[in-house]
Amino acid sequence: MRKLLAAALCLAATGCGANVESSSDAKSTSVTLTNCGREVTYHKVPERVVTNDVGITELMFALGLEDRMAGFAMPDDKGDLTDVPWKDGYDKVKWLSKDQLTKENVLDAKGDFVFAGWNYGFRDDNGLTPDALKKLGIPSYVLTESCRNGRTETSRGIMPPLDALYADLTNLGKLFGVEKRAATLIAGFKKRVADVATKAPEKKPKVFLYDSGQDQPFTSGRWAAPDEIISKAGGVNVMHDVDDSWTTVGWESVVERNPDVIVICDYGDVSAEQKRKFLLSYGPLRNVSAVKHQRIFVLDYVDLVESPRNPAAIARLGAYLRSVSRPS
Repeated sequence: MRKLLAAALCLAATGCGANVESSSDAKSTSVTLTNCGREVTYHKVPERVVTNDVGITELMFALGLEDRMAGFAMPDDKGDLTDVPWKDGYDKVKWLSKDQLTKENVLDAKGDFVFAGWNYGFRDDNGLTPDALKKLGIPSYVLTESCRNGRTETSRGIMPPLDALYADLTNLGKLFGVEKRAATLIAGFKKRVADVATKAPEKKPKVFLYDSGQDQPFTSGRWAAPDEIISKAGGVNVMHDVDDSWTTVGWESVVERNPDVIVICDYGDVSAEQKRKFLLSYGPLRNVSAVKHQRIFVLDYVDLVESPRNPAAIARLGAYLRSVSRPS
């Protein structure tokens, strides 16, 4: 009888749905979280969350929170979303926009919470920022991978990428009353990553992440997810010393660091195969080890941004690095 009464009170107070783990997890009081190094207080459990981009959206799905969502914004160049672990989430939740997330999207969806990130929906030039939403009475949460670090006006990254993933899962678990589910996910992810580490090659291959760009390559510094995806897979990100997340570098620095492997981010209008052909035909790279030996590996965009797919990407890349590190 007490359990039934508690559940009824939970529904009355917060509108919690079937995805909430138990009546004791649903909070009707305020929740204070640390986000981007600042304490932020949320006064109720969000019921109509709007997310931006595939990795952020799948964090919600992985926690079983699709019933708390009003919709998501995402370009339709993120790969096949019909054969993924969270297909049910995509089937249930409305695709609000295949362009940039806007305040209008949020308002039209009657959103009461926005989960996005800097350059993952939040931008100064389009007026969609946490401060702008706050003025509309809509709270938000910033993806930790994208937190601005203050070193420049736009540089991002305040902690190692996998720590950022675990921090967001922990925070979301606390806010939505699914802490046990979040803890279980994190434990499973950590185990999978640790299992890959036990098989890592003795000599770590040097790896360059190539996202896009011909005049200058867009790549990952130490604070974007590829840095730890590469290191936990058993390699070394040749741009680890770049104190930023996703950023542009010069080809001369790639040539100088002579990566053994290039990982292509499959994303955007230029296909992975087109990117591969460019890399293999680009004159300045002809003596780079990865190009000479055609050691090029492809991962999807969602594998390489903060998302619940990161551990699986580490496992796949780890297997590839082991294969190219074996003596011939």
